[in-house]
Amino acid sequence: MRESLGAVPADAEVVVVGGGVVGLSVAFHLAEAGVRRVVVVERDLVGRGSSAKPVGGVRATFSDPGNILLGQRSLEAFERFGPGIGLRQVGYLFLCRSEEEVAEVERSTRLQRRLGGSGRMVSAAEAVGLNPYLNGDALLAASFSPRDGHAEPALVVATYRAMAEELGVVVCEGTEVVGIDLAGADIEAVQTDRGTVRTQRVVCAAGAWSARIGDMAGVPLPVEPVRRQIGITPPEAKPPTVPFTLDLSTTLYFHNCGDGLLLGISNPEQEPGFGREYSAEWRPAFDKAAQVVAPSLVGRELASGWAGLYENTPDHNALIGVSRQVHGFAYATGFSGHGFLQAPAVGEVVRDLYLGREPFMDPSPFHADRFAAAAPVRERHII
Repeated sequence: MRESLGAVPADAEVVVVGGGVVGLSVAFHLAEAGVRRVVVVERDLVGRGSSAKPVGGVRATFSDPGNILLGQRSLEAFERFGPGIGLRQVGYLFLCRSEEEVAEVERSTRLQRRLGGSGRMVSAAEAVGLNPYLNGDALLAASFSPRDGHAEPALVVATYRAMAEELGVVVCEGTEVVGIDLAGADIEAVQTDRGTVRTQRVVCAAGAWSARIGDMAGVPLPVEPVRRQIGITPPEAKPPTVPFTLDLSTTLYFHNCGDGLLLGISNPEQEPGFGREYSAEWRPAFDKAAQVVAPSLVGRELASGWAGLYENTPDHNALIGVSRQVHGFAYATGFSGHGFLQAPAVGEVVRDLYLGREPFMDPSPFHADRFAAAAPVRERHII
């Protein structure tokens, strides 16, 4: 149900803060399980935050068991959605250019396979056969996971919104949370710029803006916004279909986007902040890396590009859990680039935590208190 701009609902069983793919997945799974009066509060339009600008990768190719299980469960959901979300299971190709990377990826691939994954190690020659843009002389080996690939985030967001609203979820766009009322350790209401929603339960899925929501409730959520940028090349006449390809040494990545290519690379020097202005400052680093692993991509003309926000945590892994200090406050945020691909499974996990049920995987390593206990998640396959 779409709430026109006006007063927000007077009360809710649960308020989900954030109308991106994670928040909408949470709302859908709660409503599907029979939770009544689920209200999603979104400061902008649905899917206009970090969900508007990811690279669209879907994968279970990780080194941490929890991330692998979240990725696999989400892949099952993406497969059920089918072609309606632009799903292309072209695989993921992680490039190894040092003996250390080979050893690390071999360990990860063995773990993925033990947990039911599709990954396998391939030679440099096989990697070039899968992706003809690559320079095989620069590679020692690679891992290839054919079940992985990419999808269109906007279509996934629209799908979750439609399913949630069909079940009665109220989505309030253009509605900013300005406070959370507490009585001791209990939640009493969510204050917005369009009115007050009485509730005893809140799920923070506000992405890069989550630290602010956590502060309102007295729940530390160490999430920091960091700008990331990508470019899209013009269409080619007959472009080869390639896996989503990532160079572990430099974090260069690229995959098909229509009849062009999506190009990107992380910037470890990027200062945190909410700025989303696009610039070409990432191109020199990309071209330097491409000169080694994919020379034909150096200096490629760009038809378009954009900047979006990563929601980074100190260990670049998600915060998923229920506060031990404030009753009824749950969170699913800080995905550090994994939010889109893990959203379906995370919706299930938060639903089960909300209902007091045992989730399909143990989410305790992703609890926000892990930093106080000096027990961060150790994930190696990140960009």
